[in-house]
Amino acid sequence: MTPEQPPILAIESSCDDTAAAVWAGGRLASSVVASQRVHEGWGGVVPELASRAHQRLIVPTVKTALEEAGVPLAEVGAIAVTYGPGLAGSLLVGLSTAKGLALGLGIPLIGVNHLEGHVYSVFVDEPHPAFPFLCLTVSGGHTLLTLVREGFVHEELGRTRDDAAGEAFDKVARLLGLGYPGGPHIDRLAASGDATQFALPSPRITNHKSRSVADFSFSGLKTAVRYTVADAPEAAGMAPDAWLEANRADVAAAFQHAASEALVGALSDAVRQTGVQDVAIVGGVSANSGLRAAAQEASGAEGWTLHMPAMRFSVDNAAMIAVTAAFKWAAGETDDLSLGAEPSLKL
Repeated sequence: MTPEQPPILAIESSCDDTAAAVWAGGRLASSVVASQRVHEGWGGVVPELASRAHQRLIVPTVKTALEEAGVPLAEVGAIAVTYGPGLAGSLLVGLSTAKGLALGLGIPLIGVNHLEGHVYSVFVDEPHPAFPFLCLTVSGGHTLLTLVREGFVHEELGRTRDDAAGEAFDKVARLLGLGYPGGPHIDRLAASGDATQFALPSPRITNHKSRSVADFSFSGLKTAVRYTVADAPEAAGMAPDAWLEANRADVAAAFQHAASEALVGALSDAVRQTGVQDVAIVGGVSANSGLRAAAQEASGAEGWTLHMPAMRFSVDNAAMIAVTAAFKWAAGETDDLSLGAEPSLKL
């Protein structure tokens, strides 16, 4: 990755955000995200609605990114695009657009793994980690702890066995009668709650049969919240709605605390096991204030260096795709037009 690279236009459409960004002169020149509000009434992303929205939004989003960067399309040197994991229809919209641009301009196409994009989101801004570094990826679809080496080599140290952290936040928010997406709602509510009022199990599972630092099971934590909300009102002699209104913030705080402590505890153990002192937390859940506070406290107490992308680069965006593509292009990695969507791709 060098400042001498021609501009890279990046496209991200793996789920329900249509995004485009331009990387030029060794820095981020623009980043545009068009969010889809059509899913809010459904309590989750509807794949068919997402792909239709991408079709409407992708051309104006790309045009806006180029205009904000001050880069004419004719000056773009490569097109980067997410090819997986994600929703099949959504990925195909981005891939089709990227391939058409690359073919029409006669320039390289660079496919980017969405999860690698999150990992490399810590390189959008300074300061950034040195290789190797530990990376905890926490999002709506993924919870993964890896040791990241140069050359896009990732050693898995742990992952969720069922629900991803972000998925658990959404499901718990639904149990508490909150809106979608659940993470921001729980984060705001937990700020006024007392996490000690309810004892919830840790989602962390120590795997004694493998080299994993730890695996996670967020479905168990979610189920514990469900039983608490279902059983506690009767024990307290209260109507369910009245009990939930009185205790909603405390339940949210207890859930957020249990999730954050398990994730940060795994990071601390990974630092001790590997000796690697640079640590990154990326993905949409990295925007959670409880997780950020727990990680900052642990890094200060234990002496490791914490890197987290700015809030706008924690959620899905094309800036992370652009910077990852810059690394790949510098290493001579490009793709041809046979690049296909891989909805279930893993890191």
